Amino acid sequence: MAKIPSTVVWPVVHAERRALIVDLEKLTPAQWQTPSLCPSWDVHDLVAHLVDSAKTTRWGFVRRLVVARFDFDRDNASGIAREKAAHPRDTLGQLQAVCTYRCTPPAALATRFVEVFVHGEDIRRPLGIHRDYPSAHVAQALEYQVKTSVSMGGGRERAAGRRLVATDTEFVHGEGPEVRGPAISLLMAVSGRPVDAAEFTGDGAAAFSAALGQAA
Repeated sequence: MAKIPSTVVWPVVHAERRALIVDLEKLTPAQWQTPSLCPSWDVHDLVAHLVDSAKTTRWGFVRRLVVARFDFDRDNASGIAREKAAHPRDTLGQLQAVCTYRCTPPAALATRFVEVFVHGEDIRRPLGIHRDYPSAHVAQALEYQVKTSVSMGGGRERAAGRRLVATDTEFVHGEGPEVRGPAISLLMAVSGRPVDAAEFTGDGAAAFSAALGQAA
C-alpha cells in the first residue's frame, strides 16, 4: 500500500484521541471496569495502554522489548502497570496530556490508524457507545491489516479467500465469496475482534462470521 503522509496521519490520530476522551469523561466508576474487547483488559487497562503507546518512541520500543525478552504481552503488561493510575480519572488525565504526541514504535504509520480505530471500538462497543469514524481513513487502516500477517498484528489470514467490500467507502480487497459491511466492521473482524454477523452481508458473510467465532 502507498505510504500515508504524517501530515495526514497525526491530525486524524489526535482527533480520535480527543473524541475518545470526550466519551470517557462521561463514564461512571463501574463502567471503567467494563471488560473491553481485548482479552483480560478492562476499559481502564486499555486507556492506560493507550497512554503507554502514545509515549512509546522507536528506540524506546526496542529497549523495552529487550527488557521484556521480546515478549509483546509482557511488555504491554508492564506498560499498563506503569501508566495505570489508582483512579481512572487520573489515567484519563494522562491520556489528555499525551493527546497530541507524535511518538510511534518502528512500524508503518498506518498502524497509528489501526490503534485509534480498533482500540476506540474495543472500548466503545462493550459500553454501547457509537461513533461515526472517518471511513476513508478506516479503509487505510483496513488496507494495512489485510496485507499484514496475524503474527505481526494484522489480519491477512483472516481476510484470505474472500472478497471484502466496504459499504461506506471505496475499499475492495481479495477474491472469493463476497463479504460486505462498513469499513469499521471489516477492520474489527480482520483484527480478530468479535463482530455481530448482522453487520455483514454477501454470499460469504455467514462463513466469514463463523470463522471469526472459531478464531475467538
